[in-house]
Amino acid sequence: MEEKKFNLKAAILVSLAVVIALVLVSLLQNDSALESVKLTPTVTGIPAPEFTFPDINGRNISLSDYKGKVVLLNIWATWCPPCVYEMPSMQKLYNEFNGKNFKILAVSIDAAGVDVVAPFMKKHKLSFPALMDPKGTIKTMYGVTGVPESYIVDKQGILIGKVIGARDWSSPEIFRFFRKLIDRPMHSTDTDTQG
Repeated sequence: MEEKKFNLKAAILVSLAVVIALVLVSLLQNDSALESVKLTPTVTGIPAPEFTFPDINGRNISLSDYKGKVVLLNIWATWCPPCVYEMPSMQKLYNEFNGKNFKILAVSIDAAGVDVVAPFMKKHKLSFPALMDPKGTIKTMYGVTGVPESYIVDKQGILIGKVIGARDWSSPEIFRFFRKLIDRPMHSTDTDTQG
């Protein structure tokens, strides 16, 4: 009798694990583009924390200013080699989609702020908005564990996922992924990009 109860519990647990695995696989098997982005699904489906930081010209920019646009939020620093590595590909992504309901917001956590970020942006010919957070408050808001970390926010202001580490943001797969997000109607759910 005890053995039957144990076998039944084991079968239920195995079945539950299989169902959970299938759900996770279906969520993560969006397409090759989504796989290329390597989103961390733990942050999906929640509103992106609101912030306001000055850009290199001192103008305050808030995340909510871009409601209705897909936003790539990149948290970085000039002293971070992987951050420097991915910046040219971010510029290519920005060139491809700027003005098409898409924005990059690159929040620098450099303690020296604009004094180091402005020359860096000029030297590397980067034209997407760089925001200054010299106190690193965004790290707590978004649970950042290191730089670079990027967050993809949909048109409704909902986090789609988190990308840890540097990426080639200019690959054809990434372009397809963002094109799909940008072209999606505003009222659609995030699951629409997953099938």
